[in-house]
Amino acid sequence: MLQAKASTGLVALLGCPVEHSLSPLMQNAAFAATGLDLVYLAFAVTPSGLPAALAGLKALGLRGANITVPHKEAVIKYLDAIEPGAARIGAVNTIVNEGGRLTGYNTDASGFLRSLQEAGFDPADKKAVILGAGGAARAVAFALAGSGCTGLTIANRTLERAGHLAAALAGLSLPVKACALEEEELRPRIEEADLVVNATSAGMAPVVGAVPLPAAWLNAGQWVYDLVYNPLETRFLREARQRGCQVISGLGMLLYQGAAAFTLWTGKPAPVEVMEEALREAIQVTTVEPQREPVSLEGRVSEP
Repeated sequence: MLQAKASTGLVALLGCPVEHSLSPLMQNAAFAATGLDLVYLAFAVTPSGLPAALAGLKALGLRGANITVPHKEAVIKYLDAIEPGAARIGAVNTIVNEGGRLTGYNTDASGFLRSLQEAGFDPADKKAVILGAGGAARAVAFALAGSGCTGLTIANRTLERAGHLAAALAGLSLPVKACALEEEELRPRIEEADLVVNATSAGMAPVVGAVPLPAAWLNAGQWVYDLVYNPLETRFLREARQRGCQVISGLGMLLYQGAAAFTLWTGKPAPVEVMEEALREAIQVTTVEPQREPVSLEGRVSEP
């Protein structure tokens, strides 16, 4: 059991909603394993409350914070500084407070890339499709672009938002296409892709029957990555696997982005094995129920 003292430092998760998050379990296990006098708590913060919440980080002397939906892009204007990589991505998921100065970082991109590579997929000279265009999708897109991906499609229910992300990737020397979720335009791009990434909340517990697109669009041999981590095997991943695809759950990205954040806050190597064990113990086996129609990709992403 956590024993907080008057000297205990605080790290926060700011987002809305946050009730589903496993980051508190993961980070508190890491703090305990390394003997650090820190505690990690989640706070539900609406968009209108974000400025006050960030002022509170300074006023109360918090060590730092994770930022999750819907604040990863909006938070930037309230920070004192932003690390260059996060500035390029245009999204922040980790804040470090140094003497009242808030600096923003993005550990999602490195977390995604590490989990992808450990699964055995090399993005170099490959084509990818990203479903969604929010903060997590931005991190994924820049990670792939920086790893030698030769073609990228951003698909979103709202074409305008997909276009904004595609425009942000301009100048990175790879073709980027933005498209709406329309079968006649998206399906051929799905079929020719080496990697398909779901960066939406479709399939996340408790609505585990939702899928971002029909499994019939997928081909054997493709890689399918779902950023959703609860359940570990979403309906989308299960159906992709049944079609002969290589599948990856979002657990790895959650783990490695959290490990990188831990190091930023503490200056110490993260106890990755402890963090992974805490995550796996927390995730309950979920039975995926069928759902006829794919859900909108405008939904929330599964993030910290």
